[in-house]
Amino acid sequence: MATHILGISAFYHDSAACLVRDGQIVAASQEERHTRIKHDASFPKNAIEACLRIGGVGADELDAVVFYEKPLLKFDRLLENYLTLAPRGLRSFLQVMRLWLGKRLGIKREIREALGPRPALLFSEHHLSHAASAFYPSPFEEAAILTLDGAGEWTTTTIGAGRGRRIELLKEIRYPHSLGLLYTAFTYFTGFKVNSGEYKLMGLAPYGEPVYRDLILEHLVDLRPDGSFRLDLSYFDYMTGFRMTNRKFSKLFGGPPHEPEAPFTRREMDLAASIQSVTEEIVLHMARHAHEITGARHLVMAGGVALNCVANGRVLREGPFDDLWVQPASGDAGGALGAALAAWHGHYEKERTPARPDGQQASLLGEAFSDEEIEAYLEEVGASYRRLEAEALVNEVVGRLTGGRVVGWFQGRMEFGPRALGNRSILGDARSAEMQSRMNLKIKGRESFRPFAPTVMAERISDYFEIDRPSPYMLLTAQVAASRRRELTETEREARGFDRLKIAFSDLPAITHVDGSARVQSVDSENPLYHRLLRAFEAETGCPVVINTSFNTRGEPIVRSPREAFRCLMRTEMDDLAIGSFLVVKEEQDREALRERFDQSFELD
Repeated sequence: MATHILGISAFYHDSAACLVRDGQIVAASQEERHTRIKHDASFPKNAIEACLRIGGVGADELDAVVFYEKPLLKFDRLLENYLTLAPRGLRSFLQVMRLWLGKRLGIKREIREALGPRPALLFSEHHLSHAASAFYPSPFEEAAILTLDGAGEWTTTTIGAGRGRRIELLKEIRYPHSLGLLYTAFTYFTGFKVNSGEYKLMGLAPYGEPVYRDLILEHLVDLRPDGSFRLDLSYFDYMTGFRMTNRKFSKLFGGPPHEPEAPFTRREMDLAASIQSVTEEIVLHMARHAHEITGARHLVMAGGVALNCVANGRVLREGPFDDLWVQPASGDAGGALGAALAAWHGHYEKERTPARPDGQQASLLGEAFSDEEIEAYLEEVGASYRRLEAEALVNEVVGRLTGGRVVGWFQGRMEFGPRALGNRSILGDARSAEMQSRMNLKIKGRESFRPFAPTVMAERISDYFEIDRPSPYMLLTAQVAASRRRELTETEREARGFDRLKIAFSDLPAITHVDGSARVQSVDSENPLYHRLLRAFEAETGCPVVINTSFNTRGEPIVRSPREAFRCLMRTEMDDLAIGSFLVVKEEQDREALRERFDQSFELD
């Protein structure tokens, strides 16, 4: 009889659930996709229901439920932190205590209320869950493990080793010394939102120069050769208040924090470049030390810092390891997956056989909608649509992409993790010089400096990018191949800041960042329809690369359902929607009829 384990993460950010059956990942889903609240931290009731529904099991058939961390140990850290610093931070302390004395310390009760008394209730540790999410789905029999984030219970960073079914955490850095919190401090200081704007800071970095790098290493971070470090806490306010930095930090960097939404100055660009440079150096030091103490040929990574694809690319190129595997849902959402796998291999002591290419199943672990469900929805709202066979749909989409149109691509199972990987994606022609600004401003509603990621056929990746292996999860940055880059004029070479946005750095201008890099996703037969689309696009254009950005607008989670996909089509300047076997063309829709037939919450403008 099969053993079913449900992993849960909740109450900080990116709550999620994951169902594992006999050690195989069956389903995983993030609560934000269901509630439409970005980074939703609430108990993942909807995600749990989705995982059970996908797995075809009831709550009474679960053998164990595993929470991704130990709440009492985290509560102990919070109490000790505030008591050590009292009376500073009183207002923050009172707010945090209200949260903890409410739901967070009642997690056992909440799980029992949601899932009943039958399943065993287990608690993992935060960084063990991260380590398990990185090692167990990886293709490696043995690997060094590196986990880095803001903070778990007490731990912020670990180096470990995975062998067979066993994970051993060998070294750690403890709160309040944290690379994740250091990066988040600069996220806050440059005007981005904490715990969601870190990737924007990474995207801003190539526009600046790392002129503050030495200042950071001299005043903020005491970095040792083994990658361990200590922060000078006198510059930070995250231990006592609602801000990440304080006046001393502001004085060091020449003024107060950048106001959100205000125009960026040279300072913000240089700060982004500087903290990115320091982060890469710390991660490289840690990776080299992990190799020294484990002797492993392979490295796996998880934790929020592992989503820094620029640092990951440097580890792969400059580090001592033969290969690298990073958990696609590296943040707290992936903790649910790791907790379930840690219970299977640790608590139940079940052996492990690495899967090829990995056990993550292309991270297509969420819900799918049948053609019958999709058509029923389109009929309900009175949408105009055409049903096409797969080949005709692919050819139609290729024709529209080559004609400069932007197409929503909604197919199969939803992705688990922060990246759209070809099932809930918005696609465009990477060869178009206008496509980046159009998609950023008119469709995504986001900052114009943000780069778009390319999707490329796996078998052609080295022809277009300086990388010699697949990159299926958009977690590695590589330079666009020299053969694709163009020679810049003297004026272009001297351009600085956002003036560089006007420059085409390669013959794929929409996906080439201003430093000549791209956050690459490769696609193979694990996603057959998307691979078929790329092959057809190459047959038509000679180029196997398209823009792939997540199917959402600014401030919203990636779309989950046909309703959300159609709503995004109608509320933006997207042109077409390929949803299941159906093609929906924007200009063919009768807006007045849609307004009459649809509920009042549906906004067309």
